[in-house]
Amino acid sequence: MDQNNLERLRSKYTESSTPQIEDPVFQEAASSAFDSEGRRQFPYGGLPTLLDFPHQPDLSELDIALIGVPMDLGVTNRTGARFGPRALRTIERIGPFNHALRVTPGKRERIGDIGDVPLQSRYSLNQSIADIEAEFRRLKAAGVRTLAAGGDHSVTYPILKALGADEPLGMVHIDAHCDTAGPFEGEKFHHGGPFRLAVLDGVLDPARSIQIGIRGASEYLWEFSTDAGMTVVHAEEVDALGIEAVIQQALEVIGSGPTYITVDVDGIDPAFAPGTGTPEVGGLTPREVQRVLRGLSSAQIIGGDVVEVAPQYDPSTNTAHVGAQMMFEILSLMVLTHRAQAQSP
Repeated sequence: MDQNNLERLRSKYTESSTPQIEDPVFQEAASSAFDSEGRRQFPYGGLPTLLDFPHQPDLSELDIALIGVPMDLGVTNRTGARFGPRALRTIERIGPFNHALRVTPGKRERIGDIGDVPLQSRYSLNQSIADIEAEFRRLKAAGVRTLAAGGDHSVTYPILKALGADEPLGMVHIDAHCDTAGPFEGEKFHHGGPFRLAVLDGVLDPARSIQIGIRGASEYLWEFSTDAGMTVVHAEEVDALGIEAVIQQALEVIGSGPTYITVDVDGIDPAFAPGTGTPEVGGLTPREVQRVLRGLSSAQIIGGDVVEVAPQYDPSTNTAHVGAQMMFEILSLMVLTHRAQAQSP
């Protein structure tokens, strides 16, 4: 053993009662986690909020609003995603530091949980879609960026309608299903068709949209994706191409324009995320999805969502934990986007 190094370490660390942190990026992260007396908040204490950010309904105090969308009237299989926002709020120990992207979102932006979209009816899918669009238009008008917790995937359509009203958005979409089907049984609002509707409404640019992790027996429903010009990457293609190639493809597709990220937890293999309404075997791992998302750090990410967490099908809470982590990855990208825009001449 190097005795000189041992003495140096003893001198530096033995008597310290607070973390000895020298890296300025780590210092920023620690200042978000520890108070002035070196204490951290109990992860199991206090009121549960999305990603442990404070409840803050005052939009004038926010740059980014975390918001729940507890609606699952558009599902074709198992219900339960209406409980997704509540389940995600119970997850602790997510953040505050993203070690891969070296950013502490809460130290760079004013971020808060504003609660849930005020839905007027628990019975009407059409009314719920209208309510969601109205709320996200309100948030956009206030100059607040948004990160949402669904709800089934039908909720993404009214969000895109609100956020893409002035300029069509690009999209990175992690999912087992393309969700570009037509009406089912006379109903166009459902979780299997939000992106067809968004393209047809002119709020989503199909040429700047990539769908990753697609698989399963519903392939025959997704012809609209390729016909519209979306890029579809099947789960088995991810294996063949490799994650780095998928990241490069995604960056080429979305380009430099404003881009929305939507993560359906059924894009992740049910071995890791069984708590969802339409599980499909053979999906991505959580780490693969993290790598894809983190590879988008140079993109202009203006908002996002994580959807289809149905906690009653997963007593382990793993699905909610995975979903909350993906929300944090998207949040980190949103903060990096804003930082890059602020630093550009």
